[in-house]
Amino acid sequence: MKFLFEQVTVFSDKKLDGNPLAVVVGADSLTHHQMEQFAKWTNLSETVFLLQPKHPDADYFVKIFTAEGELPFAGHPTLGSCFVWQQIYGQQNKSTITQQCEAGLINIKQINGRLAFMAPPMIRTGELEENERIKILNALGLTDNDVEACQWLDNGPGWLGIQLKSVATLLSVKPDYAQLKGYDIGLCAIYPEGDDKQLEVRAFCCSIAEEDPVTGSLNAVFAQWLIPQGKLPKHYVAGQGQCVSRNGLVYVSSDEYGIWVGGDVVNCISGTVEFD
Repeated sequence: MKFLFEQVTVFSDKKLDGNPLAVVVGADSLTHHQMEQFAKWTNLSETVFLLQPKHPDADYFVKIFTAEGELPFAGHPTLGSCFVWQQIYGQQNKSTITQQCEAGLINIKQINGRLAFMAPPMIRTGELEENERIKILNALGLTDNDVEACQWLDNGPGWLGIQLKSVATLLSVKPDYAQLKGYDIGLCAIYPEGDDKQLEVRAFCCSIAEEDPVTGSLNAVFAQWLIPQGKLPKHYVAGQGQCVSRNGLVYVSSDEYGIWVGGDVVNCISGTVEFD
C-alpha cells in the first residue's frame, strides 16, 4: 500500500529550523501497530496520520505518535498536519478548520498569515511536592533562587512547568536525564522589556533523554498559566530551540474565544511511503 507522504518543519519559515513533522496522508487503512512502527522508524519527535473525520463537525482526523507511543494532542503536529491537509485537499482559503484528535476537536485559523490552533483547556494543574521539587531542581542544576514559579500543567501532554528568573539561567541548564526519567519538563523565562521576544522556552522529554526543538502544547500551557497572572501580555512572541540549533518562533495571541498558538510551516519533503 502506498500513501502520500510529506515532511514539513513547523514554527519556522526556514526549512532547517523549527521542528520537523512526518505526515502520512489518507492513512485510514493502516492499523495502530503500523502507525506505531512507522513513527519509531522516522525517529522524529512526532509523526502524524491524516484520516477521514469521525465527528460531523471535523474537517479531518489526525492520529499523533511519538517514537514511544500515541499522544492525544500535540501542538506542532496540529499546525503541520493542518498545513498538509490544506495543501493536499485545496483548502487554503477555508477560514476556520476543525481538527479531530484523541483529545477532541481543535479549532485552527489564520492569524497574520500563520496557522494558529486554539489552546485546549488545561485538564490538570497543581503544585509540586517539596521533596520532588528539590530532586528535580538538583537534576536540572538549579536552586530555589533561580525559580520564579513551578506548577504541573496538562493539556493532553502533561508537563512540569518551571518559570525561571532569567533567560541566561534557562539557556545554561544541562539536565541530568538519568535523574529525571519519567518526567516531561518545560522551562520558561521572560525577556526584559524591549526585546523582540517576550518569552524563551525549553522542553525536556526525559523518558527519551532529548530536548524537543519547539513545542506547541508546552507554549500553550505556559500562555494559559502566565497570561491570566499578568506576567505576559495577551499577544507575544516566544522563542524555543536555541540550545539544539533550531531557532523556532511561536506567536501567541488571545481573544474572547481563548488563547491561540501560531507559527510558520514550510514543506521540506514530498513523496510516497509504502507499507506491507
